Parts: sequence; C-alpha cells; structure tokens
Amino acid sequence: MDASSKPAILAVAGPTATGKTALSVFLAERLGGEIISADSMQVYRGLTVGTAKATPAERHGIPHYGIDILSPEVPYSVADFTAMATAAAQEIAAKGHLPIVAGGTGLYLESFLRGVRFAPDKADSALRTALADELAARGPEQMYQELAAVDPAAAAATHPHNTVRVLRALEHYRATGRTITEQKKESLPDEPPYRALIFGLDYPVRAVLYEKIDRRVDAMLAAGLLREAEFVFQNRETFRTAAQAIGYKELFPYFAGEEGLAPCVEKLKQASRNYAKRQLTWFRRMKEIVWLDAGAPGLAEEALAKAQDFWKGASAQ
Repeated sequence: MDASSKPAILAVAGPTATGKTALSVFLAERLGGEIISADSMQVYRGLTVGTAKATPAERHGIPHYGIDILSPEVPYSVADFTAMATAAAQEIAAKGHLPIVAGGTGLYLESFLRGVRFAPDKADSALRTALADELAARGPEQMYQELAAVDPAAAAATHPHNTVRVLRALEHYRATGRTITEQKKESLPDEPPYRALIFGLDYPVRAVLYEKIDRRVDAMLAAGLLREAEFVFQNRETFRTAAQAIGYKELFPYFAGEEGLAPCVEKLKQASRNYAKRQLTWFRRMKEIVWLDAGAPGLAEEALAKAQDFWKGASAQ
C-alpha cells in the first residue's frame, strides 16, 4: 500500500504520569480528533481511580473509545484491543475525524500501529483452569522459569510477576506446541497499515518523573483508591486481571491484615516507578516515536504544530 493512501493515526505514548491524557484531549479539541484508549485496565467498569481514567470533566466532551466497556470478570487481551481499536479508528475516520490513540500499554499500541494479525482465540477452559491451579501450587517464579525455558523471548519481554501474560504465553505453547513469539513473528504484515505520528512524553530528569508518580499515588489515595482496591481484593478470584494490576495488588496485604498501610503505599509507589521504567524501555525501542519534554512550558503548542502539519498532509492526500 502506498504510504499516502494509508489511514492517518496520531498516537500519544509514554510512561505513567507524563500527561498523556491532557495532551491527547488538547490535540483532539484542536484537530477534530477522537480518542482511543490504549490501556489494558481502563476497559473495566467500576475501576476508575486505580486505572487513572480521565474524568468526564477532563475529557472535555471528546469521545473516548475503550473505556468502561467490560465487567472486571472478563479477560481482555492485546488481540481484543487491536480488534476494538481497528473498528474504532475506522468509525472515527469515516466521520472525517482524526483517530488519536493514547495510553501507556506499549504492547497494545505497537501491535495496533503495526497491524499485528492475531489468530482467533480458541480458549480451552480446562487448560486455563489447569494453569491457574499450577500457579497456585507452584508459584509465579516456577511458572516464569518454565516460560523462560520454552520461549526465552517472551519471558524477556514479560515481568516475572505478570502472571496473566506468563500464563497466556504458556497456554499458547501447550495448546499449539508453538511459542507465542513464533506466532507474533508470523502475524506481522510486510508494512504497517497506518500513516502514524507517534508522540512520546518523558521528563529529561528521571527524578522528576518519579516525583510525579509518587504525587499521583497520593492523589489516588485521596480520591478513594483504598475503597476501589478493597473491592478488587474482595473479588480477586474473579477479577483475575485487575487483581494483578499495579495499584491494587500492592494494597492486598493491608486488607489481609498482614502489613500496615504505609509500607503497602510505599511498595505501590516503587512498583509504579518500576513500571514506568519498563514502559520507557518498551517505547525507546520504537524508533519512529517523536519524543517531547513532558515538562516543557510549550509542550502543547509544539505537539500541536507537529500534529497540524501531519494532519494537513494526510488530509491533502
């Protein structure tokens, strides 16, 4: 496909607490855009504070896709996201508007922009149950070591405590006899299906990002994070994805009476900072990203000027 004939997509990526939501709304207002959330947790209804969803006031009336679309009991995968985002982008473009994909889940964003094709999910409930039982019996470290043995590339890209992704990769291997890494390589098209401008937000001084993250956690606590996390804790057997999410699981020892609140909050801040580092590692691999200083006074205007040139060029095709 000729590059000039590809649909235009604007994306706003980067680690947590860098202002992706505010910038994407600003650009949507001025460019006639609508926003697709590239976040693995914002899909769940009732989980608002811990997932840092934009409030209705913060959305400024801009349509958002991929927010509050599922009950927390329902599993959600990158394949589900790419299907949703593809349909949403087509719907937005059909109106003559600009699709803006915003979020920090790098796997979701990159898979969508590169047009990764996922095979239909032939879930084997018995296999999933068996893997969940194995996790309970053997523990996350042994399950991760098994993944490292059969699919080193998938293990290297997965945090050892992200049991949802570890089990998903093992499930694929046991069900098909092939690694999920092999499947991903074969699913990548010859060229991306979109003409994309991708902004990446970051702070030049890492300490500034960490301070922003710590203050965000404090703000979440003030906004009712404890109530929301306790709700997840009480339903952790059925809210399997949410129960593994940063922002909730770090507080579980407090609800179980095993630790005080202060050390749990400190663990949450540390986990959030570590997650930001992993996000940056992922996004730094994407050479096409245009990096912007998230703390620069002229950030919004700089991004708007670049996006206007991109959108005008795309609209002129």
